Amino acid sequence: MTVTATDIVTPCVQYANVYLHPLMEESESANTQASRREYAMLRSQGDKLCGSCPLLAECLTNAVTQHDVAGFVAGTTSKQRREIRVRLGITVDDDDFDTYAGVNSGRQFDRNEIYRLRQANPTEPLSAIAARMGCSVSTVKRHLRRIEREGIQEQPKPAAKPTPDQVMAAAREVLHGTPVAPVRAA
Repeated sequence: MTVTATDIVTPCVQYANVYLHPLMEESESANTQASRREYAMLRSQGDKLCGSCPLLAECLTNAVTQHDVAGFVAGTTSKQRREIRVRLGITVDDDDFDTYAGVNSGRQFDRNEIYRLRQANPTEPLSAIAARMGCSVSTVKRHLRRIEREGIQEQPKPAAKPTPDQVMAAAREVLHGTPVAPVRAA
């Protein structure tokens, strides 16, 4: 019988009360002696549970490279994950909750994408491009005029994501206080 990741019940699912406890969200909320003691107990439980999880490397890699999650994840706090990102030289974009909710007012639109759509569909009305981009016709016109004036801006190439081994090595350095030079993703 083959065991897949979907067959595994992870400790964070099995003991959700530990991971979802309000004190685990951020340790700064532990401001009384009793709450600091409870936080230390929860943190110790979380460390043990995460340490025994077969998906630890995958979980930590996702939490460091894909999403800026809050709270205690993969044996690390939000602050520790920020330090791991610094050591790896990576950044994670904030989630765009407006897009998820269907709100686009005040959003920045990629003028190069607008230009690309216009070049690919020169006979299509600007209203069709605006509908594809989720913006107004005036926004499309404004970006096309700006491209005429300033030219196309080159987009920086996204940095390669670090491997799970690189993430785990940086995590060990952060968790154990080992100072080293930042590791760059290959």
